[in-house]
Amino acid sequence: MIISSHIDQDESEDPQEESFFESVSREALVEIRSIEVPPEFHGQRLDKMLAASVPEFSRSYLQQLLEDGAVTRLGLACTKSATKVKAGESWSIELRATPQSQAFKPENIALNVVFEDEFLRIIDKPPGMVVHPAPGNWSGTLMNGLLGLDSALMDLPRAGIVHRLDKDTSGLMVVARTRQAMDALVKQIAAREVKRQYLAISDKAWSGAKQKSVDLPIGRDPANRLRMAAVDLSKNSGKLALTHFHVLDQNSHGSLVRCILETGRTHQIRVHMAALKMPLLSDHLYGGSPNTLLPRQGLHAEQLAFAHPMTQKPLAFKSSLPLDFQALLEAWSLSYNEKT
Repeated sequence: MIISSHIDQDESEDPQEESFFESVSREALVEIRSIEVPPEFHGQRLDKMLAASVPEFSRSYLQQLLEDGAVTRLGLACTKSATKVKAGESWSIELRATPQSQAFKPENIALNVVFEDEFLRIIDKPPGMVVHPAPGNWSGTLMNGLLGLDSALMDLPRAGIVHRLDKDTSGLMVVARTRQAMDALVKQIAAREVKRQYLAISDKAWSGAKQKSVDLPIGRDPANRLRMAAVDLSKNSGKLALTHFHVLDQNSHGSLVRCILETGRTHQIRVHMAALKMPLLSDHLYGGSPNTLLPRQGLHAEQLAFAHPMTQKPLAFKSSLPLDFQALLEAWSLSYNEKT
């Protein structure tokens, strides 16, 4: 079974289409922070109150935001640092992604490295870890941990990260350690030579053939800029996306599905599962039902295979199921081993 949309025009492939270097909308690079003036700052200068309320940024950066009109009260911008604030007042500050806020910052973060040599590492990312610094997550990211592990990555774009997983998705990622390996991996990903398989859980029943493919272009949702959507390329911008699905087990609770990526668009599996009327468990952005046993989206990057970018030796890795994933499967009596 193939779900597809008709495409009238040819679309050339972006040579880095599946790499980390995808364009990001301005909305994704801005965080609006609301601040209520604490009693101890009554009568103090605005810039002093901001520095204490937003400690992850330097005073010089906050001063620039002030001058740019990014600090407001009652909808009106305030550009004077010396403005006196009053206890209980409500202020808003627009935190914009800048080179300073996204600066490489090494941190001592325990990472599960399942393979490494002089050219690359394979990381088994836990759920809840953000890959790259962004509004709301300026520290504690995979990038920060990689830099803490290997200072030489300072010389590589994105510390060698060539693809990413969503914050709540667990599993395998490959990270380059040299520029030569990074460029080669980006080309392999664009050529669809890096094979990735995921496990997905939905509380919806699988119907029809055990194997299905979803061939629907993906772009930013014109009705909600915070999410992606299957789009009509004749009306909206987007990129071709193809995912193969194979149900491993199902019962009255839900379904366990293997997902094989042919392309690597932002939120691809999440969007395509929703197109099958089977949104991921706990994926509220795409209509998934909440679940206390698995409060994060039910998606795990289980398998990763590719040719070593330098030696061409075949590499293949498999990640064990996270404990929360295992607990959910056991509670629902879903078998990880495919049933005939």
